[in-house]
Amino acid sequence: MTRIFIDADACPVRDETYRVALRYGLRTYVVSNRMIAVPDTPLVERVVVTQGMDVADDWIADHAAAHDIVISADIPLAARCVANGACVLEPRGRILDQDAIGMALAMRNLMTDLRDTGAIMQGSRGFTRADRSTFLSALDTAVVRARRQAAGHGRTPPVIPPSTTTD
Repeated sequence: MTRIFIDADACPVRDETYRVALRYGLRTYVVSNRMIAVPDTPLVERVVVTQGMDVADDWIADHAAAHDIVISADIPLAARCVANGACVLEPRGRILDQDAIGMALAMRNLMTDLRDTGAIMQGSRGFTRADRSTFLSALDTAVVRARRQAAGHGRTPPVIPPSTTTD
């Protein structure tokens, strides 16, 4: 069964995630280093981890599995979750799965190096209403895909190599 994990400390789309999760009846874990208000429903569980670097990330990576969805902007966490078979969705709506995580990691490392050398000084742009809308659409798509795959209907067909004969 598909579950949702929210890396919640700085997540701007918690409320949107709750709405989608409740609509689909999905168990949702809100993981943070501090108390965060969550809806009063048995489907949403608050997980408060001890203070420390990457403790919330470790909890999510240890629990997220195939067909789960993780909401996070943390690319190293995303890579760990994708390795477990989960799909990661950034708050701006970008889906990070097996097909996208390699490029996301490479870009993150490049941007970190550029910031460290002083070549880039600016931060990211503000979070917009359009970002929120893109996220909602992407989350709905990710949930439908994860549920289909969990039910066994989303199997990838075998790759058939091209014919080596010539006419």
